[in-house]
Amino acid sequence: MPTESATFLTEYLRAIEAGTAAVFAGAGLSMAAGYVDWKRLLADVVAELKLDPDTENLVAAAQYHVNERRTRGRLNQLLIDEFTKDAEPNPNHKLLARLPIETIWTTNYDILLETALAAEHKRVDVKHRQPQLAISKPGRHVTLYKMHGDISSPDEAVLVKEDYETYDEKRKLFSYQLQGDLVAKTFMFIGFSFTDPNIDYLLGRIRGLMSQHVRTHYCFMRRVSKPASNAGKILADYQYDLRRQQLLIGDLKRYGIQTVLVEEYSEITSILEQLDRLVYRSNVFVSGSAEEYAPFDQPRLDALCRTLGRTLMERGRKLTSGLGTGVGGVVILGAMEAIYRRAAGRVDDRLTLRPFPQELAAGPTRDAMWTRYREEMIGRAGAAVFIAGNKRVGGTVVVADGCLEEFEIAKALGRTPIPIGCTGHAAAQIWNEVHTNVDTFYPGKASEARTALGVLNDPASADVQLVEAVMALLELAGGKR
Repeated sequence: MPTESATFLTEYLRAIEAGTAAVFAGAGLSMAAGYVDWKRLLADVVAELKLDPDTENLVAAAQYHVNERRTRGRLNQLLIDEFTKDAEPNPNHKLLARLPIETIWTTNYDILLETALAAEHKRVDVKHRQPQLAISKPGRHVTLYKMHGDISSPDEAVLVKEDYETYDEKRKLFSYQLQGDLVAKTFMFIGFSFTDPNIDYLLGRIRGLMSQHVRTHYCFMRRVSKPASNAGKILADYQYDLRRQQLLIGDLKRYGIQTVLVEEYSEITSILEQLDRLVYRSNVFVSGSAEEYAPFDQPRLDALCRTLGRTLMERGRKLTSGLGTGVGGVVILGAMEAIYRRAAGRVDDRLTLRPFPQELAAGPTRDAMWTRYREEMIGRAGAAVFIAGNKRVGGTVVVADGCLEEFEIAKALGRTPIPIGCTGHAAAQIWNEVHTNVDTFYPGKASEARTALGVLNDPASADVQLVEAVMALLELAGGKR
């Protein structure tokens, strides 16, 4: 991993854990969902003015249009036409919404962030007008500051040159709030090309607000690509663009903004996925059920589950469980014993209990709901431990398809599977796949992982050995807390 990315992940993760992380989202975040940038938004306006969209200050061009028309009605309609089109949050929206970040700023007018946050069942307090800053929504999880307005009020959107010039008259409370956040929080700037027409206005405002109080922030920027051809003009253009980028990176440091260079914008998604895994690395999801206890007997499986729950708490982990029959409840019992005995925080802070709702009749509707339920639980964990995994259908004991689905979800979300294979059933099947593909599940740590997995599949392993092997794999998966 490049040093820039590693530094960002380390420092920004620290800010998230301290509750001092914030996001600042620009137009590029929504472009990937199908919305336009400023150049495309104002293409017809600029053409009508007989100006060059590649060289013209588009904020100024929007102002020229208003000057000519004596109204901004057409611009308001453009905003409505473009930013009310059907669009779905993209992976970066969804990843940002999943992170436990309470403060988000954006210059975007669309509602994709609100949509992504709502999908995560987060209560969002949206601020796009000054009076809203004085009122707080009860029980909010996230405050979203739309400092340039919202598509619901296009006539109030910050769009033309005059809007920027009078910003501190009409929206000065946003400036005050942003100033406080820039001093107190570590920002991730995402979706800014730093060639957007409004970026100079934004950075100028930030610099003026911060004064000498410069905190370290981070932004993503695509590295200037070296051309395949060394032809004179092509090479000269590349060298010019590269030098300009280097100067811009140096200038951003005046604002406390450190640049994370990427080769392709898709790398930003990969970095956010890594951040997502790191944020939840201490959370462990336990999957399992047991109508039939063989190859163990009930007392031994109970003892193993109880020891696992207790050890997870003693080692500073958090636990999520759907309370699978014969497994989940006993794991929770061990965890609660450790919490109460050691006064290791509040139960609500250490345990997330999500028993599956049973009221719906079996069928596609329930299956879809339970899949979503599993995705949410596993998505908030760094690893998933699998124990036994069987159920009774009629008079026959079969492998629990729910456990297998949870394994597939863990794989899809990049969560580390830890199967205790010697408990049999679904866990044994999962162990076989993980052991066969250990390099995939534990990249760069296959040798150590293979040793611990061997312990987890050995029926002669004592309970304490099995639990220590689980803890070793947790450390390989996400590092020590």
